[in-house]
Amino acid sequence: MGMTARVLAIDAGNSKTDVAVVTADGTVLATARGGGFRPPAVGVRAAVDALAGPVAEAFAAAGITSVDRVSACLANADFPVEEEQLAAALHARAWGRTVEVRNDTFAILRAGVTEPRGVAVVCGAGINCVGMRPDGRTARFPALGRISGDWGGGWGLAEEALWHAARAEDGRGEPTALSRTLPSHFGHTTMLALIEALHLEHIEPARRHELTPVLFSTAADGDPVARDLVERLAQEVATMATVALTRLDLLAEETPVLLGGGILAARHPQLDDGIRDLLAARAPKAVPQVVTASPVLGAALLGLDGLGADMAAQTRVRRYYEA
Repeated sequence: MGMTARVLAIDAGNSKTDVAVVTADGTVLATARGGGFRPPAVGVRAAVDALAGPVAEAFAAAGITSVDRVSACLANADFPVEEEQLAAALHARAWGRTVEVRNDTFAILRAGVTEPRGVAVVCGAGINCVGMRPDGRTARFPALGRISGDWGGGWGLAEEALWHAARAEDGRGEPTALSRTLPSHFGHTTMLALIEALHLEHIEPARRHELTPVLFSTAADGDPVARDLVERLAQEVATMATVALTRLDLLAEETPVLLGGGILAARHPQLDDGIRDLLAARAPKAVPQVVTASPVLGAALLGLDGLGADMAAQTRVRRYYEA
């Protein structure tokens, strides 16, 4: 394999996009960053249009106009039909001779393992879980929120915390310090004032995610309601991982379980310990570890897998991103 075989790696999440141009021997020629990737909000064409800027920047820096393989790990690619639509749209751009699209959770999984084998649970704004084996078998969940059975993620946790805090203040629920700590974060003294500010959008709706760290700090201070929510999240993470391991027949084998996304990467002691204890009981051979490497590394490794690159190439690109 010569230096002419290259990969365009794309990791496009809801908030940002990272791209990289990588040679077949794992040398990173160029990188670029763009904005969020949101096909449900703007449509497939407009979402792919938004990728054009960072791709053009990376191509220009690398001195190329196309690659052999596009390896794209994209947010909102939750069903095979969506992967196919996005792959067709990327192929029409003629950025690469072949195109492979996966859900962006696969990027975090591949970034954390030395071979395409393991399970990853990602908890950031939402929650998702995927698994893969070298033979191509995968396990995944739609991850569309409550309609697909999901619970957790930053948005979901903030909503749960608000629900409990509102009921605590007006007497419908049990007392919790959340009824004080949540409004205090936004400079209010009561939940009623916070509810009004959120309802009238005096506080931008997008800022609700700021309440998730408040939930964890309140739990760390010993509040029973907040601690119950953190425990429920630990249960959910362990359940998703165990189901994925079971689907892939990996329960009996030592298998990495990667934990990624802002909430899991923060290593909150109660959550981190809870997940590890639950996995030890339900999947004793699982090896949980937090992934902090950039997800675009995973997209690059998946692209190199498709080219049949050797371990030296994988080590070279990993060294670039983990330096």
